[in-house]
Amino acid sequence: MAPLQGFTEAAVRNAFDRCFGGISEYYTPFIRLEKGAFRNKDLKDADPANNCVAHLIPQIIAADASEACMLVERLAGWGYRCIDINMSCPFPPMVHKGRGAGILAHPEKVAQVLSVAERFPEIRFSVKLRLGWASSDEVFALLDLLNAVSLRQITLHPRLGVQQYKGICSDESFSRFYELCVNPLVYNGDVRSVSGLTALIEKYPRLKGVMIGRGLLAAPWLAAEYQDGKSWTGEQKRRAFREFHQNLLSAYSEKIEGGEQQLLGKMKSFWEYLLVNEERKKWKKVRKSASLSDYCRAVDDLAASL
Repeated sequence: MAPLQGFTEAAVRNAFDRCFGGISEYYTPFIRLEKGAFRNKDLKDADPANNCVAHLIPQIIAADASEACMLVERLAGWGYRCIDINMSCPFPPMVHKGRGAGILAHPEKVAQVLSVAERFPEIRFSVKLRLGWASSDEVFALLDLLNAVSLRQITLHPRLGVQQYKGICSDESFSRFYELCVNPLVYNGDVRSVSGLTALIEKYPRLKGVMIGRGLLAAPWLAAEYQDGKSWTGEQKRRAFREFHQNLLSAYSEKIEGGEQQLLGKMKSFWEYLLVNEERKKWKKVRKSASLSDYCRAVDDLAASL
């Protein structure tokens, strides 16, 4: 499961793993420093005490070796031995600070961040990349550097940072990177169906895996269907989704102290991607609900149509 800032939090990961499954690895949304300090929200989300999934990998985002080392030291202290480095985030606040996709045009900065692999030999590092910020030339200029570091894997999202999440993924660029990359490679980007996932794995047989984000929220049973080798029935989907949603609602009811409207706002935020491919009128009713009782009725009505 790909890390999606604001969406794939601990409560979501725990509930997803319990109700849908099919996922071999979960990743935290990136953990960062603000004014040289950790954010409590990030630390709570990565705290092993708050996570129930079998294999959780924390992701960090850093502009230089100093930031990266501080983040790794904290996570290593919790016992994590696999850490992912984000060099793919396209959001301007991160890019302008030389983080995420904003680092890709600066090989010397990339080398600094990757130096943590030598400083922490007990940790297995992976990297999540885009093709570059403004040009795919950027990622290919980094290939020698990436190939020289022993990484657990590289996850490539074949879009540019300037594209955000719009436009098509570049199959041509991914294919070229696939042929030249010596580290294990994972595909990420616009996987929305079992047929699409199967076709991808058949086309690139040396892939270590496929990372899916928005596609898993739109069709939460996607990974399980692929692993099971058969489609879920409507009853399976309805039962699993209702349990998943109740788990989420219960988790955030305990966590949020600001009253019904704050809880409603948090729950509705997930519906930017959740079941977005299902019956649109019922989906829109969920998003437009004005009270928690209206919201729950709308969710139940949508779930009944699965």
